[in-house]
Amino acid sequence: MGKKITVDSATLFNKGLEVIEAHYLFGADYDNIDIVIHPQSIIHSMVETQDSSVLGQLGWPDMRLPILYTLSWPDRIHCSEITWPRLDLCKLGSLTFKAPDNVKYPSMDLAYAAGRAGGTMTGVLSAANEKAVEMFIDEKISYLDIFKVVERTCDAHRNDLVANPSLEEIVHYDLWARKYAADLQPSSALNPVPA
Repeated sequence: MGKKITVDSATLFNKGLEVIEAHYLFGADYDNIDIVIHPQSIIHSMVETQDSSVLGQLGWPDMRLPILYTLSWPDRIHCSEITWPRLDLCKLGSLTFKAPDNVKYPSMDLAYAAGRAGGTMTGVLSAANEKAVEMFIDEKISYLDIFKVVERTCDAHRNDLVANPSLEEIVHYDLWARKYAADLQPSSALNPVPA
């Protein structure tokens, strides 16, 4: 899916962004959205119902299936075994799960905080992440600087946060976040702001 998604997967920003997506798509409170690390990447989502049963969506770790589902909604398209191999759970072996390491991957805490702040903060987080990843790919910052650039950009936006932004304000703060993130030099991203 490209360099951006690869880096987002490595930093787990993809998981944090998915939390924000789940909040907006399903109206779920952030306290009711949990991130679970599943190394096999077979279970793509799970929803716990009122009776505590869990419904899951399983499939190969390939974006073609969600794209096919999106294009064919509300129907399902038949795929032959030649074009799309069936998911054979017996051949998969074990499916494992673990809690994320929020210390090693602060991206998830940043995303939850941005989501809870709401308004323009989620767009600022996303734009700052995109710019930080671009700078990492261009070898202008280190891997660990990605987290710091995003955090510094979100912190700088706190006083200007717009709770119920217009489209123009969303676009304005998206562009602002990209510029602010780009202007952070590696040394300023690494070091905290002096008190």
